[in-house]
This record gives sequence, structure tokens and C-alpha cells, in this order.
Amino acid sequence: MFFLLVAVISSFYFYANFPDRVPTHWNFAGEVDAWGSRLSAFIIPVVVIGVYLLFLALPYLDPKKEKYDQFKKVYHVFKVIIIAFMVLLYFLTSLNGLGYNVPIGALMPIIIGVMFVILGNYMSKLKSNWFIGIRTPWTLSSEEVWNKTHRFGGKMFILGGFLMAIQVFLPLAFRLPIFILTIALLTVGTFGYSYYIYRQEKKKTVLIDKK
Repeated sequence: MFFLLVAVISSFYFYANFPDRVPTHWNFAGEVDAWGSRLSAFIIPVVVIGVYLLFLALPYLDPKKEKYDQFKKVYHVFKVIIIAFMVLLYFLTSLNGLGYNVPIGALMPIIIGVMFVILGNYMSKLKSNWFIGIRTPWTLSSEEVWNKTHRFGGKMFILGGFLMAIQVFLPLAFRLPIFILTIALLTVGTFGYSYYIYRQEKKKTVLIDKK
């Protein structure tokens, strides 16, 4: 809630001091490739409010709402980290809008990488639910598959965060391949692993039934 209030209050200052043309997006080289108006000052705060309200609502909307008591602290960590991350990026980009030369291209991958590492450390403590975590048909159908996939996924998030952070120290030609590799680890890797674990569990069940 603190980060949310800071972003909302600051948005009025940024709006009052932004020029008519404000940078809103940067490419892999750290160069501005999209611009917006002074109203850009309010976009991220509005999005952050929406994300915060969504986090409050999800435990009540989830068919597995009873599970949330089992990972209440971890859920709060995810909420705080994600909102803090969005607010931090908001301040960095807004400072650019005010004319300060903040190296967004270098800072953004490092910040995202740190966020992935933090979330990865808590990933294994998430309990089965429909909204937060690695949700595949196989993790949602089995507690065992959920738990094993999230232990594996936590390690992938930590590795992905490290790869994301170090790319800023590599030549520009390596940044896109590293980014693609990171996304593959976090999506295709965890998706495939959950299916593999599910198949292994099914084989065990068949063997037990035959006995």
C-alpha cells in the first residue's frame, strides 16, 4: 500500500513537470523508440492500482480459495515485490521524462533479474491455486506435480534472473538471444517439466494398480 500511495502522489508532480513529449519505451540498445504525452504520468499508477486490487480479489475468486491460508505470507511477498518493481520502473522512466539521463537500458534488465531471483526463492512455497504460480493442466491436476514443478521452476527463475541481469554487461548482439533463452527457461522449460513429472506420476500409478 505504501508503494501505491507514493506512485499516486508522485504522478501529480510528474504531470505538472513533464514536457509535452515524454519517452515511454526503450529498445535493447537503451534507445527511446516510443513517446507519449504528459498524461503518461498517470498510466502506471492506474495500472498499479488495478494490480493491487486484483491481488486483493484473487483469493476470493479462486475456486481453491481455501489454499491461500497455506501460503498467505508468500502471496503477500509476491504482491509487494511485483508492485514495488512496477513503481521503481515508474520512477526511473519518469526521471527520464524530467530530463535526467537515467540508463534505463542498463537498469531494467538488472531490476527484472533481481525480481526473478527473489520470486524464484519463494516459488516452491506456493500452494496449488488457479492464479499465482506455474499453472499448467498437469500442475493443476496433481498436488505432487505442482510441488515438484514449482521447486524446479524456482531454480529456473533464479537462473533466468541471473541471465537477465548479466546481459547488460555483454555485447548488444548477445542481448536478444539471452533474453529469448531466459523466456524459454521460464515458459517452455517449466511447461515441459510439469508434463514430464505428470507422465512419471501416471506411470507410478499404473504400476501400483497392476500390483
